[in-house]
Amino acid sequence: MLKGPLCTVRHLLNTDLNTFIALVNDLPSRGDYFSSQFKSPETMRKEFLQNGFVTEDSELFVIEDERHHIVGVITHFKSRTPTTREIGYRLFATELAGLGYTSEALRMLADYLFRVHTWHRLEVLAAPENGASVRVAQKCGFTEEGLLRGAFFINGRYQDVKVLGLLRPEWARQQDHRPG
Repeated sequence: MLKGPLCTVRHLLNTDLNTFIALVNDLPSRGDYFSSQFKSPETMRKEFLQNGFVTEDSELFVIEDERHHIVGVITHFKSRTPTTREIGYRLFATELAGLGYTSEALRMLADYLFRVHTWHRLEVLAAPENGASVRVAQKCGFTEEGLLRGAFFINGRYQDVKVLGLLRPEWARQQDHRPG
């Protein structure tokens, strides 16, 4: 469990499962930047029972507010190179946007991944039009590196995606300048 002043990032519990499935599968909350495909509740329950949404290739966490409500999800997973992890995040309620939950969760997860594992690089992929997601990554020290043309197929069309990266030495320098 990763605990910050605003939120907690933790693994999903069995008691969270019904709420989590409803939040993840709420199509209107996905907006324009997430696929409208979803897994059936039965498939998700089976996967949770098998591995708790934690495997060697990926690890899923929920973002919980100070009142212990699940407000979002953040995950890291295998990327294109063996030294890299990709991070994805989603806030479930638009009224919570801009309050810092996602930024704090990303900062805590990046700290965890660099402190506990040997990854050299973390990356976030975001639709260029998704300014909020890009700003979250930039606030956490990720640098915009380029554009992958037509790399996502979302809502019936191919879309470009921005790549933002954070290298271990950059993260270490941030640690030296963080108030402690």
